[in-house]
Amino acid sequence: MANPIWIMTSAFDQLNLEQTISKANEIGVQGLDLCVFRRDGTRDDFVATHLDYESFGPEDAHRIIEQFNQASLRLSIGAFENLIGGDPIQRVKNQNHLLRLIRMAHLLGGDENDVKVGTFVGYNHELGNQEGGFEKNLLEYQKIFTPIIQYAADLGVSILYENCPMEGWRSSGQFSTYNNLPGVLAARKLMYELIPAKNHGEIYDPSHDIWQHTDPVGVIKNTDMSRLKRIHVKSTRNNPDPFWGNMYPMHQIPEDWAKRAGIPSSTNPWDRHHYEATLPGFGLGDHLDWRAFVNVLKEKGFSGPFEIENEAVLSKQTGKMGAIVQGCKAAVQNLAPLLYELTDEGWVYPQAEYQALKDVNRKDIPLVTMEDLQA
Repeated sequence: MANPIWIMTSAFDQLNLEQTISKANEIGVQGLDLCVFRRDGTRDDFVATHLDYESFGPEDAHRIIEQFNQASLRLSIGAFENLIGGDPIQRVKNQNHLLRLIRMAHLLGGDENDVKVGTFVGYNHELGNQEGGFEKNLLEYQKIFTPIIQYAADLGVSILYENCPMEGWRSSGQFSTYNNLPGVLAARKLMYELIPAKNHGEIYDPSHDIWQHTDPVGVIKNTDMSRLKRIHVKSTRNNPDPFWGNMYPMHQIPEDWAKRAGIPSSTNPWDRHHYEATLPGFGLGDHLDWRAFVNVLKEKGFSGPFEIENEAVLSKQTGKMGAIVQGCKAAVQNLAPLLYELTDEGWVYPQAEYQALKDVNRKDIPLVTMEDLQA
């Protein structure tokens, strides 16, 4: 079975859902991972809200399923925030928002329609700065996520963690840039040991490991494939730095110090690891061997979607819709010969393999909160 190519809708934050679906058809993908971030959230980087989470009910689910079937598209949903650390008030809001998304995924068919819920875990630096801080974060994850995963399991929904370390979540005056627990494979394996339930897994984004100088092929070889449900299509071009090296982050220092010493210093939290965000096959190039990466996924039987996450300097970061669409199309064309058989039309997804979403007609269920689950 051929792997479909999807798009994560953070690329189209300036468009509504109907316009985003139209762009997906124009680009030639088979699905959308719908971003459903909190409108009152604290993030302002690559976020979007393409479903009305505040009033979502069975009628909305029926309409969305019908809309996606008419466009021959599949879907998932997600929002990516800190759920175990950061501001305590925002932390609980993020946890409750994840519970909203689980309910929405259930109404959309959940695992029966392969509608997963994407999330981060986050990191608690108050615990992390203590002796044994990594272990304490794992235990905090276990405490917070055990009831969430059980709630999702009861509704037939799976939760997926992305491996982005979220290096820019804290100021350049802080030393560590490890701000999301699933940022390394070791953490993900330990998470599954602490919560053995089958209904949580991962979205793997190789670009994050590239700038950490970790080989994504080796990561996949050591990944439990029953946990791997999505691949993010995003690439990274590393720019080696002789002053700060390539292991530790660049730091914020007084401007006059940097000038006198003739060295660069961090000017924003996202510039600390000397890389550029790119898309495979579009402009700047990258440091991932995509053929080797796709081949190892095929060898290990990965059958899920490849989701284009467009944060590229020459595409999404231009703010120009033409460049955003162009970058997505280039990524599709770059992946197609690696994923599909050659036909008279070229390397194209076999449309006969598309399966429409089931109109599951789920009954409404009430919203729950973390307070309810922990009562």
